[in-house]
Amino acid sequence: MKTSRKDLFRTFFNPSYSYYNNPQHTFTRNTTINSYFCNMFDYRLKVFHTVASRLSFTKASEELHISQPAVTKHIKEIEVQLSTKLFDRKGTSIQLTQSGKILFEYAEKIRNIYRDLEFEISQINQQHKGKLIIGASTTVAQYILPEILAKFNAYYKDIKIELLTGNTEAISALLKEEKIDLGIIEGESQSSYFDYRTFKADEIVLTAKTDHPLAHRTINVKDLYQLNLIFREQGSGTLEFIQNRLKEKDVNINELNTVIQLGSSESIKNYLLHSDCMAFLSISTILNELKNNVLTVIDIKNFSIERDFHFILPKGEQSELIELFLRFAE
Repeated sequence: MKTSRKDLFRTFFNPSYSYYNNPQHTFTRNTTINSYFCNMFDYRLKVFHTVASRLSFTKASEELHISQPAVTKHIKEIEVQLSTKLFDRKGTSIQLTQSGKILFEYAEKIRNIYRDLEFEISQINQQHKGKLIIGASTTVAQYILPEILAKFNAYYKDIKIELLTGNTEAISALLKEEKIDLGIIEGESQSSYFDYRTFKADEIVLTAKTDHPLAHRTINVKDLYQLNLIFREQGSGTLEFIQNRLKEKDVNINELNTVIQLGSSESIKNYLLHSDCMAFLSISTILNELKNNVLTVIDIKNFSIERDFHFILPKGEQSELIELFLRFAE
């Protein structure tokens, strides 16, 4: 049975919904919809949002520090409440159903509303002016920062933002030359010239087009030697992470069959769609392709590449504008 946006909305916000009549819950008819929904977001909806973002029950359980059965239980409770299926299983991978896509869209909006509410109240009666020059590595600049910058600009119209893009190596050089005020990078190496703060968690996954012969299968890390692979260019933080993690598994990236190295995730994704190659890409760069069933994640047994994006800052105390942006983005 297909669930529409209106159906989902009515289920969540209908006070007479049978969930309130279930004796195992402590809610009464006088319980406000808002207080219930806040509670729902803090628990079940947060679990759903994490699973939907990662497209993995296992990775969600690790990120949330709860057991996988607990994750499954929370998802099942939402599915029962909404009378709809949220995920489809295909081999070892999962995909959002149409209802799941709608709920994920609303979960994103709700999360952003909470964040915006807290920040807006904290900024009442404060005025800020000036200019920030931000440098960001390719993945962050293309897939993560635009939404943050648009919201920041809506709040602080008197603060002008200039964004420069390059790989991790280039952004570090720009900060050292004082051509940017702060940077956001994906690389693992850190320099004594700078201070670093964690920005956002990320994962790098092996991906291919959905009709690839190995789609929905699990491979071993040593199987990489038999595959045609695409990697990012030298100086890329993503490439650095991949190289270091493979080295931990005694896999030499220089001995793999690298068909081509490309300078952006977009180029790699388009190449994948027209070949039988595979590539390691940030999960942030392929969310739309996964949801639209254009690309798929290839699981590697006992192997994952998890990382954090980092703010890279000049040593010492930061300016008021930099601290303002850091608080907003975090």
